[in-house]
Amino acid sequence: MANRPLRFLLCSILGLLWGFIIWAAGQENDAHIHVVVDMVQLNVAVTDNKGNYITGLRPQDFAVTEDGIAEKIATFAEGNEATRRVMDVASSDGQQPVKPVAKSFDSGQHGSAGEPPQTLNSMLAGANVFVLFDTSNYMYRGFVFAQDAIADFIRSLETVDKVAFYSYSRDLLRASELTSDRSQVLRSIRTTVAGDDAALYNCLLLTVKDAARFTGKRVVVVFSNGPDNSSVVPPEDVAELAQSTGTAVYMISTQEARLEPVSTAVFERMTAATGGKAYFAKNWRDEKRAFASIRDDLAHLYSLAYYPQPNPNRGWRAITVKLVGEHLKKYHIRTRNGYRPQPPRSFAESAPEPASEAAPD
Repeated sequence: MANRPLRFLLCSILGLLWGFIIWAAGQENDAHIHVVVDMVQLNVAVTDNKGNYITGLRPQDFAVTEDGIAEKIATFAEGNEATRRVMDVASSDGQQPVKPVAKSFDSGQHGSAGEPPQTLNSMLAGANVFVLFDTSNYMYRGFVFAQDAIADFIRSLETVDKVAFYSYSRDLLRASELTSDRSQVLRSIRTTVAGDDAALYNCLLLTVKDAARFTGKRVVVVFSNGPDNSSVVPPEDVAELAQSTGTAVYMISTQEARLEPVSTAVFERMTAATGGKAYFAKNWRDEKRAFASIRDDLAHLYSLAYYPQPNPNRGWRAITVKLVGEHLKKYHIRTRNGYRPQPPRSFAESAPEPASEAAPD
């Protein structure tokens, strides 16, 4: 009998503790824990032996492997199509296969301003394009012509979601951050002036980091008039980051870069590794054609995405994309060749506060 008060006290304490736990759990429910699962996105160009783009392909026409492990395509889109789940697109259940079509566009036939037909503009919806312009002392010659070519390129991207314009010499200048306001971008192009040494790889690394913050097609277009003479970042680090974040890098350079074979080789390796292209222009007409070619390329990319299968490799993972079927093996594929997985991460997002009622008038 003497233990009754003690037992009562213990039960009371336990009851209070249990009530506190329930209350705390209720507070925890006001926050949502999100685990970020990275989906690997690929931008894939398919061409024939003449360089014509192949259209009309379907998800089942592609086979994707990562370190030799077969991956299942989760989403798919072609050109200006909205990205869809593969289960929502045509499957092989009784439907007739679609015959691929080769489409060729003469990038030099868009008029003096480089304006593309409206059908090509509409194909670019959903892309975020970052233009990085060399304003180093290499650019004293042909500076105005380069500005004109970039401005024409920006005008031709009327239906691209957003465009950013950066310039670089020794440092990076974010002259116009990612925006849908084309007039703002055009004004920033005209205010650039040539000056200091060139730190291309330092500034390109920062540009790729900026691009990686956004979803959808991420493209960096670099206009460079010569080699890098003041970067501390090696080009291999830039290429790896672009590959790992799924950012395609296109480079347009003048013949000045040809005078240094090392720079030429680096430009070609970097763009090929990310699924982009390198161009070497002899004059301002070639510059305009190069920009038009990049626009056409973006318009015909297939967008494939997948969630990686379990893979113990935490380092570099090789990606291989092939076409399925004998009639498709004659075509050529260009895309990034691998990536390094980003560290897994999670974050807590607080539930929104309930909206307060409007005060009476």
